[in-house]
Order: sequence, then C-alpha cells, then structure tokens
Amino acid sequence: MQFLPPETFYKPAGVPLRDLEEVCLSIEELEAVRLKDLEELDQEKCAAQMGISRTTFQRVLYAARSKIAEALVNGKAIRIEGGDFEVPAVRRFKCAVCSYEFEVPFGTGQRGMNLTCPNCGRGSVHRISGLPGSEGTPGGGQGGWQAGPGKGGPRRGRQFRGG
Repeated sequence: MQFLPPETFYKPAGVPLRDLEEVCLSIEELEAVRLKDLEELDQEKCAAQMGISRTTFQRVLYAARSKIAEALVNGKAIRIEGGDFEVPAVRRFKCAVCSYEFEVPFGTGQRGMNLTCPNCGRGSVHRISGLPGSEGTPGGGQGGWQAGPGKGGPRRGRQFRGG
C-alpha cells in the first residue's frame, strides 16, 4: 500500500449525516481505483504494485467502482476503512533548512534528532507523516488503522487490518 487517504468519509453536501445510508469502501478498493483511474496504469502493473493477481485486482476494482457508483447515483455517503494491507516500513523526514524530504527505514537505530539532511548536510530535520498523501493525518499517517494479521509469509512493512 503506497497511499492512505487524508479523508476517510465523503457525503453529499447539504444532507445531514443521520439521514444518509453509507457505502463502505476498503483501502484496497480505493488503492485499485487510484492506480487504475488516477495513475492510469494497466491492470498488470496495478496488480503487481498491490501484490495480487490480475484477476483479483480486476475483482477488487469492479467492486470499488460499483460501490462508488451506488453512492453517487443513490446519494449515499462513502466511508473508507478496513481491509488487509501493509504500508512501507519507513520513517519520513523533512529538512527545516532546505525542505528536502527523505526516508529512513525503521530499525536502523538512528533517531530523528541525530539525523542530518542528505541534501544539505544540516542537522535540522523533523519527522513528517508516514506515507505520501497522508500529510496532516494524526499518528504519522496511519489515521487510526488497527494492526492485524497479514496473509502469511514474510512481510516487509507494517500490516494493518481495520473495520
């Protein structure tokens, strides 16, 4: 998973939430739509980036598009949550001097306050959110997603299961 949404709830304007039905879109479904429709990748590349087969990708994409269409056509809210995915095991930093952003893998033993910017060599760096596209999300970009089991086998990164 390369992206966590900064917002996890969308609803029609002017309609109180209590009056709306919801459609629940998983993080994987959102990622499939992002890769295919926004990044305009072909299905094989999308599937490879998500670490799933092309047929599974196609199934996830069709489910996502169906849910989005249902919400738009029928005036329902869209809640984005849950799924079985992992995010990269890196910490992101930004230099206060030159604004350069860089990543450091978890478990390297280096603390943020001991780092120097690889671009300008200064020591004025601070940690920023965990994933591109998750700026402003509390908790380093993990936005309240709960840790859970993966699908087995060795994994890199953090695994999350929500919902």
